[in-house]
This record gives sequence, structure tokens and C-alpha cells, in this order.
Amino acid sequence: MSRRLIVEADGGSRGNPGPAAYGAVVKDAATGAVLVERAEAIGIATNNVAEYRGVIAGLEEAHRVDPDSRIEVRLDSKLVVEQMTGRWKIKHADMRELALRARSTHDMSAVTFTWVPRSKNVHADRLLNEVLDTEAPEPERRPLLRPAMGEPTTFYLLRHGETALTVQRRFSGRGGVDVGLTDDGRAQVAQAANALSARLGASSLAAIVTSPLLRTQQSAQIVAERVGADVTLDDGLAEMAFGEWDGLTFGEARRRDPALFDAWLADPAMPAPGGESLVDVAARVTAVQQRLRSQFQASTVLLVSHAMPVKVLVAAALQAPIESVHRVDVTPASLAELAFWPDGRPSLRALGLR
Repeated sequence: MSRRLIVEADGGSRGNPGPAAYGAVVKDAATGAVLVERAEAIGIATNNVAEYRGVIAGLEEAHRVDPDSRIEVRLDSKLVVEQMTGRWKIKHADMRELALRARSTHDMSAVTFTWVPRSKNVHADRLLNEVLDTEAPEPERRPLLRPAMGEPTTFYLLRHGETALTVQRRFSGRGGVDVGLTDDGRAQVAQAANALSARLGASSLAAIVTSPLLRTQQSAQIVAERVGADVTLDDGLAEMAFGEWDGLTFGEARRRDPALFDAWLADPAMPAPGGESLVDVAARVTAVQQRLRSQFQASTVLLVSHAMPVKVLVAAALQAPIESVHRVDVTPASLAELAFWPDGRPSLRALGLR
């Protein structure tokens, strides 16, 4: 599915015509997170010109965030909404030129325009008024463009593709049989690599970091060939060690050790016999992520791992109880996207992408 973005835009002048400015905000539709703010003084202009300039700026920034996104533009200008949707004619030549500029910024089949009352457009309105209050109105003023709260550090989490044991839903952890991908598994990862490439757009990965197990190394290499990033290994991303249950199905392990298995499900500190606990896995996986957050600040990193580590990282981002991982299913070659803002706040942007 295409990423959904919201653009909130506003423009105004003090005098109509008079000193004018616009404000535009790009938000993630799924989380409400503010991705980009942009505002600029545009000299002497009318309210309508300023409104259109806000639309253009918002669409430009949304396109930079994701050129394949679906965008909802929210405006408190009924005129601009009706003109951009084609319901009202644009009679003024200057307005027609601005409308054409707006339509050239993004695929218009992926853009909708929605009228909102001014009370629902306060963010963009605040930005333009801040500019009018502090900036001289000369047209040559450079735009004020700032990511909200700084740029996040983004992690894509990729579970490896299908293996023979995956098909049979058998435990397959570190210390067990190190199986490789099936042909279907390779095809699944190739599909995920294409989806990742489309989502990255003009951006690039700073690194691909993978579990050292064969299936994840193979998956990482498929992605690297598609997006052109270097691959490094990190044992901290390996799958949970299931010990004596390795190679068994969920049901077989429960029949073998019914009391122990139920205790393992209920207590994240309980290790599998001869293996690891969820607490053990969480400690090493989050340590890897924290180190990479420091190393690759404001960059994008792909982690290629396994079902348990991916679920642990998602649960941690949501501040969900660690035992909730047993209620989450992460399919082979699926992607999750996590963002960590400079203040440490995590944001789950996507889960289960293919």
C-alpha cells in the first residue's frame, strides 16, 4: 500500500494585497507525526496567491518525503479547494499558472483536496504568521524549512524470506540447523526489496545490518543488490535460541514440555530449555538498535533479522508488554518501519509491508 500523507497549508497577506506569506505542514496520516514544516515570506501579494503558494510548497515537501505517496491536502480556502478539484473555473491568469505549478509537483491522481475550517488549520496559519511577524516581505527571502524536532533515525525491519522450516512453522533459532532460503523465499525478499526501494524514493540506506544466520545473510544480499548498500553482520540480531525445542512445531514443543512451555509463554524471563528467554533476546536486540541510532543519526538503516527480534523491537517502540510478541505474527519477507526522533520518541510508521 502507498504511504498516506497529509498536507496542511495556508497563506495570507496583511493588506490584500500586502506583505504575504504561506505556511505548510506535512504529516504522516497513519501516526499524525509532523514530518516537515515550511514557511516563506513572498513579498507583496494577495491572499489567494499566498494560499496557492502554500499548496505548492506542501505538495513539494510531501513529494520529497515519498514520491509514491497518496496525499490529502487540507485548506481553509474554499476557493482554492474548488479550483484545484476542477469544480470552479480559474479565471485569473496568475491563478491558473499557480494551479498548474501545484499540479506538476505530484501525481494528481494520488492527491485529494479537502476544505477544513480555520480552527482545524492552526498549525499552518501559525507558521505563516510567524514569518510575517519576523521576516521582511522581500521576495528574495529564503524559505524557512525545518523538519519538526529534527530528522528522525529510521529503521526498516525485514524478516528473512521463507525457508523449509518456515513453511512447516517449526522453531528455527540460533544454535539450530542453519537453513537457507527456498526459491519462494528468494522471490519474497525480491518483492520486499522492490517495495523498500519504492518507499525510499530518492533517499538511500546508510547501512544494511543483518543477523549472521544463512537465511538473513541471503535476504540482506538480495536487498543490497537492489538498493546498493553495504551489508554488515551483527550477532545481536540473530533469532532467539530455542534450545531443545529447535526444529519442533509449536504444538510438538507444548506436548513435549506442557508445563514448561506454558511457563515460557507467560514469563518473559523464562528461557526455553537450553535456550534463551525473551528478556535475553530483547536485551541484545535493543542494544544493537541503540548503538546504530547513535552511529547513524538522522539516517535510514535496514535491519535484516527474524520473527522474534522484529516483534521485540516493534513491541518496545509501542511500549507494549514484551510478552505481547506471542500475539503478533510477522510474515516472511515483511517490512516494518520505525522512526526515532532526536528526543528519543519512537514512532511505528508501518508494519507488515510487502
